[in-house]
Amino acid sequence: MAILMLNAGGANMAKAESKNAVKTAPKLERATFASGCFWCIQPPFDRLKGVVSTVVGYAGGHKKDPTYEEVSSGTTGHTESIEIFFDPAQVSFSELLDLFWRNVDPTTNDRQFVDVGDQYRTAIFFHSEDQRKQAVASKEKMERSGKFGDKPIVTEIMPASIFYPAEEYHQKYYQKNSMQYKFYRFNSGRDEYLEKTWGKHAKE
Repeated sequence: MAILMLNAGGANMAKAESKNAVKTAPKLERATFASGCFWCIQPPFDRLKGVVSTVVGYAGGHKKDPTYEEVSSGTTGHTESIEIFFDPAQVSFSELLDLFWRNVDPTTNDRQFVDVGDQYRTAIFFHSEDQRKQAVASKEKMERSGKFGDKPIVTEIMPASIFYPAEEYHQKYYQKNSMQYKFYRFNSGRDEYLEKTWGKHAKE
């Protein structure tokens, strides 16, 4: 009888712990940005505390299930993007926006550094009205900052639509193909621009 009571007590405790785990599980939110070559935007967001996961892919287009080759042709309307799941208790959407601005040139149309085409345009895809308002306010703040001289910010702010994950070999490319990634990034002009605009701390 004592053994049965002990087992029952253990089972009840396990159930209670399970319920507590469910209650304390973080409620994640989603953010989606287009920042030019998606290989280069995944590392800074992966390092940010509070970001739970990142996936690079294609957003803002009209073709279903596009391939990298199709998006690269500039005919699908998609832009290379990153989808981020984050814990708002650890990092805010505003902080994600700050990191986004510090990793792009928001003054160029259909281009990011060495990469040219509308598939490399910058964009903020909002998932809620609150995100839209924060994105607009953040863009206005950047325009007032003087960081970009008298050049207008052309980054689009638009509602999120279907996000298509890119092929597996593009995911975490900076980890899978470190040498190729570093060679591409060095020659892209991205870090030179970011350091000039934001200082040495901006360089990866």
